[in-house]
Amino acid sequence: MQAQSPDPGPADRKPRPGQIRAAPKQIKFSTRGERALFSPRNRSSLSPSSCLMSSPPGEQPTAAATKYVLITGGVVSGLGKGVTASSVGVVLKACGLRVTCIKIDPYLNTDAGTMSPFEHGEVFVLDDGGEVDLDLGNYERFIDVTLTRDNNITTGKIYQSVIEKERKGDYLGKTVQVVPHVTDEIKQWIQSVSSVPVDGQTRPADVCVIELGGTVGDIESMPFIEALRQLSFSLGKENFCLIHVSLVPVLGVVGEQKTKPTQHSVRELRALGLTPDLLACRSAQPLIGSVKEKLSQFCHVPVENILNIHDVPNLWHVPLILRNQKAHEAIIKQLNLAGSAGPPELRDWTEMAESYDNLKNSVKIALVGKYTNLTDSYLSVVKVGLCIHKCSSFTDY
Repeated sequence: MQAQSPDPGPADRKPRPGQIRAAPKQIKFSTRGERALFSPRNRSSLSPSSCLMSSPPGEQPTAAATKYVLITGGVVSGLGKGVTASSVGVVLKACGLRVTCIKIDPYLNTDAGTMSPFEHGEVFVLDDGGEVDLDLGNYERFIDVTLTRDNNITTGKIYQSVIEKERKGDYLGKTVQVVPHVTDEIKQWIQSVSSVPVDGQTRPADVCVIELGGTVGDIESMPFIEALRQLSFSLGKENFCLIHVSLVPVLGVVGEQKTKPTQHSVRELRALGLTPDLLACRSAQPLIGSVKEKLSQFCHVPVENILNIHDVPNLWHVPLILRNQKAHEAIIKQLNLAGSAGPPELRDWTEMAESYDNLKNSVKIALVGKYTNLTDSYLSVVKVGLCIHKCSSFTDY
């Protein structure tokens, strides 16, 4: 009987045709931020570590090229997180920083193209043909950037990418789970997109403003909150700033500004592993001093970091409110960007806000469309009228 040769060990096995045995080498971060590298066709070939800055063994990791400002919301939806995120970008850009934006929508739709405007407002179309959430239109109008469809992350896109990788065998036979595979995909997507310039420059932006849609506690957003928790921990406090937008209601009978909804919202956010650095309180009237002190005590946020975004005649006032309350100073201090930022220059915004406050002539403009029962269905058209024609409002639909 002929003796059989021993089974070759792992080091002696030859790879089958088309099989790669070598461990993937770490890809160094490129500061050029070319769009082609992070296109949808090429992103699937990137590993999560490829979007991080590598450093030689024995040395400390290099500081992150882009810092992150996360905007979350609590109590109720429709608080104006999109306008808040856009206004934060305006103030930071006025300080001399370069800004990009990402909107996270935790629904299973791949994009907003097939969604009824009655369900989710206007479907905004980007320069690359991407059909996205209307908040990306706010980002472009406020910050003067040109975004791509990749700047809108949805649960549908994330799961589609994960399933495609599983079918190709990228997970090497592992059981694909929400943690770590879905959360890693979210982190990879955020870090790759944030490094792509959106203002015509070649370097990545200094700050990426991320808006998480929905409210804290929604079951749909749990994978994103976990991924953002991991991202904040890996980046460090000096590279990650969290602003929580919440509601301070006033009961008609009592007439007192109630802080309990915000307290519970912050408590739930902290239970999920994220602690707000700034608190942006939405209210009908400016908050009184005792309310801010109470929120500071129960929400573990310094009084100077509690912002009040009260109702204003037009939304162009919101960046001015943030500037007047020194929100930029708190964010710059948190992100350690004092050496790169200067005082904000918002003279044009001040003139624009005041000009709309002093409009006297009333003009009616009829907007003919299919989805006229919801004003947000044609939001970008309305805002173009505000910007170009200086109309105070569109009255007829």
